[in-house]
Amino acid sequence: MSPKALDYESLNENVKKAQYAVRGELYLRASELQKEGKKIIFTNVGNPHALGQKPLSFPRQVVALCQAPFLLDDPNVGLIFPADAIAKAKHYLSLTSGGLGAYSDSRGLPGVRKEVAEFIGRRDGYPSDPELIFLTDGASKGIMQILNTIIRGEGDGILVPVPQYPLYSATISLFGGSLVPYYLEETANWGLDINNLRESVAHARSKGITVRAMVIINPGNPTGQCLSVANLKEILRFCYQENLVLLGDEVYQQNIYQDERPFISARKVMYDMGPPLSNELQLVSFHTVSKGYWGECGQRGGYFEMTNIPPKTVDEIYKVASISLSPTVPGQIFVGLMVNPPKPGDISYDQFVRESKGILESLRKRAQIMTDGFNSCRNVVCNFTEGAMYSFPQIRLPPKAIEAARRLGKVPDVFYCLKLLEATGISTVPGSGFGQKEGVFHLRTTILPAEEEMPAIMASFKKFNDEFMEQYEDHRGYSRM
Repeated sequence: MSPKALDYESLNENVKKAQYAVRGELYLRASELQKEGKKIIFTNVGNPHALGQKPLSFPRQVVALCQAPFLLDDPNVGLIFPADAIAKAKHYLSLTSGGLGAYSDSRGLPGVRKEVAEFIGRRDGYPSDPELIFLTDGASKGIMQILNTIIRGEGDGILVPVPQYPLYSATISLFGGSLVPYYLEETANWGLDINNLRESVAHARSKGITVRAMVIINPGNPTGQCLSVANLKEILRFCYQENLVLLGDEVYQQNIYQDERPFISARKVMYDMGPPLSNELQLVSFHTVSKGYWGECGQRGGYFEMTNIPPKTVDEIYKVASISLSPTVPGQIFVGLMVNPPKPGDISYDQFVRESKGILESLRKRAQIMTDGFNSCRNVVCNFTEGAMYSFPQIRLPPKAIEAARRLGKVPDVFYCLKLLEATGISTVPGSGFGQKEGVFHLRTTILPAEEEMPAIMASFKKFNDEFMEQYEDHRGYSRM
């Protein structure tokens, strides 16, 4: 009897090829241990609220009123909700065609897209067109939508930074394209070398791959670096010369933990550079409410903005977006609130600033505690987390540990991370899930555990690591860059 359509052996091969390490073997093992009663610290995914970050009060108040509009008719509503939250809820409800239970336009509510365009204009100093902004269920859906539009088959390549966020490798596999890696330089604080980019493109073309787009993740995931203006200019010139679409994953733009390199959008730098680049280079930028000091991962609110994309292409993207009918409406309202938060003089302004500053200041401290903690460990080196939500230390594994892993049929950093999980309950992601240079090993952890728990977590990590190194090191050297 021939296999049925949903039997494993007859599935779409692209589905089987797609790998997503953030929820891979380590995560599944951690989930098993949790069911057995072991305390697990899930640092494998940037999920702030799951690790105890409290939601900001104002946006939750507004969305609560939008979800339950009958509360607005209650004479006591002003005793529970501040007047500016009530006004904002009425504003967002007026933008819908029937409240949060009704579909919106497939691109999202026009009123919210207008607020996003105004935010981008204030941020960059150049106006933005709401018609070129699509609201999406988190940034991931937007990224998938654009990659689906670009990739025509396995002959099409997408330049992706390595180490990379596995959304890209998984999605490119799913759509049948080819990932073209360009390596970030760890010894230069995960900087980008333009010569390396050129080599990556030349190598891909020698294999018959047409490179169509380039991804930048700024600030970086998993590497946590912030791109300088000089680096961004090089990237933009390179994309212009090579006729590539630039995909700017800028979801961590609010997560900055140093003052030397603030976030600057690729769009702003492009417009600052002027014509012909500024009116010819195709750019799509992505943002979300899941990151920053919002951390509203479960609300699934995001957007992408297109620059220099032809109207006929925009129409095609709209057509494909329409197949899903509309992005989640509460998520869209969260996007509106993120780009248009309380202003000075508003009743909720002081509380909003106090809460958001408290989160960012704590994240800055945690980034430092974690970097210092890793660098105090034997055979571990770690660049400072300049931005985003992750630490990506290099683990210099002794040859005996690499051999022990190979005997078990494990990638060496998977072996290390599984041992770490069993010993401490800390659930991380092995660096091999993000891509790394041959013979070099890492792990990725979020910096999101509660600040007061961080010293104990790092002490637990250090104890495990140093005992592991003592066990496997033969004191004649170790694997290094």
